[in-house]
Amino acid sequence: MKLSGNISSKILVIGCFHGDEPQGNFLIGTYLKNFPQTNLAFIQCLNEYGFKNNVRVNENGVDLNRNFPTLNWVLSKKDEFFGGESPASEKQTQFVINTVEKLNPKLILTLHAPYKVVNYDGDGLEIAQKISEIINYPVESSIGYPTPGSFGTWAGIERKIPVITLELDEEIDVKELEKPVFEIFDMLEKL
Repeated sequence: MKLSGNISSKILVIGCFHGDEPQGNFLIGTYLKNFPQTNLAFIQCLNEYGFKNNVRVNENGVDLNRNFPTLNWVLSKKDEFFGGESPASEKQTQFVINTVEKLNPKLILTLHAPYKVVNYDGDGLEIAQKISEIINYPVESSIGYPTPGSFGTWAGIERKIPVITLELDEEIDVKELEKPVFEIFDMLEKL
């Protein structure tokens, strides 16, 4: 868990909130190897424990995308969507909060799987549509189920930073995602 790329960028890209969604880790890592002079800031793999163990949650059994201090955070049952014993209880959540406060980004892109949609929170419709044109996924304002304590609610809705959640296809080889995702990164570089 570290910040890389252009650490003074106003655009932040986050991969691997959930360890069993490794596409973001691979794509960001490959992009940084090929384009080290990027203008974007990256957190390549937020949930290193989950990634190493191919599980959704972190080492404490917490779904990091339910652990943010939002108005809708709730103490939930201890399953794969457990939001922690309290909001922002996890070091990874605190790292993201500190990074967002430090960078004060104008846009955040998070890479998830498997729904093949471009989801947005806050004022992100226009950029979501541009991303949709590149990757040919539909734009959705809701993921379709409740997400108390989510990053999108915390940053996109409550802090008014547009957040795009790009839900990637997990049924294809991740290398097939390089071209469209790198094109998305290149488009973001120009914002």
